[in-house]
This record gives sequence, structure tokens and C-alpha cells, in this order.
Amino acid sequence: MIGIAQTANLALCDMAIERAQARTQSLPGMVCLYGPSGTGKSVAASFVANRRRAYYVQAKSVWTKKFFLQAILREMGISTVKTLPEMLEIAAQELALSNRPLIIDEMDHLIDKNAVELVRDLYESSQAVILLIGEERLPDKLKKYERFHGRVLDWVPARLVDLDDARQLASHYAPSIEVADDLLDMLIAHAAGSIRRIVVNLERIHEVALSCGWTIADQANWANRPLYTGHAPKRRLL
Repeated sequence: MIGIAQTANLALCDMAIERAQARTQSLPGMVCLYGPSGTGKSVAASFVANRRRAYYVQAKSVWTKKFFLQAILREMGISTVKTLPEMLEIAAQELALSNRPLIIDEMDHLIDKNAVELVRDLYESSQAVILLIGEERLPDKLKKYERFHGRVLDWVPARLVDLDDARQLASHYAPSIEVADDLLDMLIAHAAGSIRRIVVNLERIHEVALSCGWTIADQANWANRPLYTGHAPKRRLL
């Protein structure tokens, strides 16, 4: 499998950074991509980070402010130093001098750790393009941080998976067969907007098609075979 499926959210992520990079000096430089889990935000961010030569960090629930800055410096190839102010200064200086964007994935975790002002300090000290990625409620969570909220240039809602996305995904995850639109429509209906669920089902369909000798998978030959929905099966009590 070569490359990555060119989904709508990958394009949205790329365009968000491009708009921020092309902004005038008077406009803020942070952008936010938000949406439900499973819509491919992290995959898109990782791909765009390579395309745009962006620094990329994915926050974890256990991260402290210090570990967050250490992760950024490691991504930059810079040895970490002892104090938070020093790390902040060095990271901001590198962002300013390199003119490379910073992508912060799982921004919700940093809000939970009261690190929002630290991200704002990074932006204020560097004026770098910073892309924030988080869950559906990320904009609401950031509203209470007025000084931060006002520095976001663009709020970009991630799109739920559609037929065009499903076709792109099918070419990657079921490359040896043709997946008909009627079956893709059925996958979308079961996916509840999640690219991840589409991918799981496409891999299942590909395996079944190869074992059955199909060249085309459609609703007729898929019949009543089960599809992955993400829900645990209900226990049957005797």
C-alpha cells in the first residue's frame, strides 16, 4: 500500500495550515481542527506534518507542562534544559527562526493539565503557525480562555466520512477488488461518520472477497454478513 488516502479531512488540515502561513502580520496564527474520534484527524495531521515540514507532538493524558515542552524540543532535535522558562524560550526561538509550523494533536489533554496559557506563550513568543487538533468540544473548552480564544484565526470542523472519502479509502484498503457504491453507502451508514470503522470494514470485505474469488463486492454478494459498528455485541442469556 503506497501513500495515504486523500480524504477530505486531510485536505482541510493542509488548507488550515496554508491559510495561517499566508496570513497578513495583523492576523493571528493559530488554527484549530476539531471533530469526533475516528474521523482521521491524527492521520491527516501526521501526513500534513511531513508535507509542510511541521513539528508534530501528540499530547498524552499523563503529560505535565514540563514533559510537553520536552516533547517539543525532542521533536526539534534540541537537548532539553532544566527549567520551564528556558525550555519555552528555546522552543519559541526555534519556531521563529525556522518558520516551521507546530502541530499539537490531542489538545484536549493540555486543557485538562492547565497548559493552555503555555501554548499561548509559545505562540506569542514566536508568532509561528500553530495547528491545534482535538475533539468535538475543543472550541467550547477554549472559550473560557479569552486571550487564547481570540488568537485563533480559523476553526475548522472535521468532516464526517462521505462517499468520496469511502472511495478513496477503498482504493487503499481493498486494492485488489472493486467495492461498489451501494456497499460503500452501507458502510457509511454503519460508520456513524468514522473513517476508522470504514477502514475496518473495508479490510474485512477485502479478505472475504479474495477468499470467495470476487472481483466486485456489492450489497448483493455481501448479503447479510455482519459489519463492524464499534458496538460490543449484546450478551445472550440462556
